[in-house]
Amino acid sequence: MPIVAFAKDWHEDPTSNHHVLRELAKTRRVLWLNSLATRTPNLASGRDLGKIGRKLGEFARGPVNVENDLWVFSPLVLPLPHSSVARTINRQLLRATVRVLRARLGIDRFQLWTFLPNTADYIGTLGEELAIYYCVDEWSMFSYLDKGSTVAAEQKLLDRVDATFAINHALADAKRGRCPSTFVSPHGVDHAQFARALDDSTAIPADLAALPGPRIGFYGTLRDWVDFELIAAVARARPAWSFALLGQQLGDLSALRGIPNIHLLGQKPHDSLPAYCKGFDVGIIPYRIDERMAFVNPLKMREYLSAGLPVVSTAVPEVKRYPELCRIASTPDEFVAAIDAALAQTDPAARRARSATMQLETWAARVSEVATRIDEIGELKRQSRRSSGSRRRA
Repeated sequence: MPIVAFAKDWHEDPTSNHHVLRELAKTRRVLWLNSLATRTPNLASGRDLGKIGRKLGEFARGPVNVENDLWVFSPLVLPLPHSSVARTINRQLLRATVRVLRARLGIDRFQLWTFLPNTADYIGTLGEELAIYYCVDEWSMFSYLDKGSTVAAEQKLLDRVDATFAINHALADAKRGRCPSTFVSPHGVDHAQFARALDDSTAIPADLAALPGPRIGFYGTLRDWVDFELIAAVARARPAWSFALLGQQLGDLSALRGIPNIHLLGQKPHDSLPAYCKGFDVGIIPYRIDERMAFVNPLKMREYLSAGLPVVSTAVPEVKRYPELCRIASTPDEFVAAIDAALAQTDPAARRARSATMQLETWAARVSEVATRIDEIGELKRQSRRSSGSRRRA
C-alpha cells in the first residue's frame, strides 16, 4: 500500500527518516512531505529565512521523484505551531494539498506515517487507512523546542495513531502508556555502503589523509549533546593524536578552539562517510550523558562497526548493549585509556570481523519486520470494521 509520510526535510543529513522511507520506496509509492513547523521561525535568523525561501520554492516546484518510487514535496503551512487559528487553517491546507497530490501521483488507498510529534491534527483527516507514528527521539528534551507544547502535541498523536514504532526500549516504554500498540524497532545500517571502508579501492579523502595518525574520528551534527569539553581534554592529553570532527556546527564549540590537534572538517555528503571511516583509526561517540540519552540510538555506532572501526563511547545506554564491540568511558582519563586499547585492534582482520557483526542488522531487515507488523495491524483493523458492520446490520 502506498505511504504518505510526514518527515524531516529531505535535503538534511540522512537519519532514520531517510533510511526507512527509502527502503519502503523500493516496493511501493512513498510521498515524503517535508517537515511541518515544530517551532515558530526566528525572522532575525538568516538560516530560518533561508529555510522559508527554500520551502516556498519547493512548494512551487511540486513533487519531485528523487529515487525509485520516492516523491518529495514541501507542503505550504503557516509556521505557527502554537496558534489554534493557524492550526485550523493548516488542517484545511494539508487536506486540500494531499488530495491534489494523491490524484497527481495515482495514490488511492494509503497509510499515513509520521516521524514528527506535531502532526496529530492531521490524523484521520486525510483519508488514510492506517496511521503510524515512527518515534525516533524524545522530542520534548530538545533545547530548541517548547517542552510543554511538544509533550501535549505528541500525547494527542499517540492517542490517535493505530501503532507506534520506537527506536529503543526506553522510548517504547515511555510511549506505550498512551498507545498500547507500541513496538520496538531498532535502527538498522546500510552495511554494504559502510563496508566500502574495507575496500582497497576506496580512497581516504584528502583533507583527512593530510592529518597525521592515529586519527580519532567523529561525524554528526555538532550540537549541545556533544561533549566538547571531553573531546578537548582528551585531545590535550594526547597531542600526537589527530581528532577529525565532521558535521554541521550548530553548538558552542569554543571549548575546541585553539587546540592544534582538533580539526573541524565541516559537513560532508553522506555517501563520502565510508571513505572517511576508512581513514579513521577509532570512531568515537562523545555524547553528554543526561536524561535524553536514555532515548537515543546513535546511527553512527552501527555505521562505524560496519566500516570495521573500533568504537569508544560515553555511557549511552543503547551503545552499552554492545559491550563486546564498543568500549565505554566517562572521564577524560577513561576515554584516553579506551582509545589506547582500541588502537591496538585496528589491523585488517579485526576490522573485517567487526564489520561482519553488522551484516544482519540492515535497514532492509528492520523495515521488513516493521512492514510485516503493520500488515498484521491493518488486517486486524479491517476485521474489526467488518465485525462492527455485521453487528450494526444485525
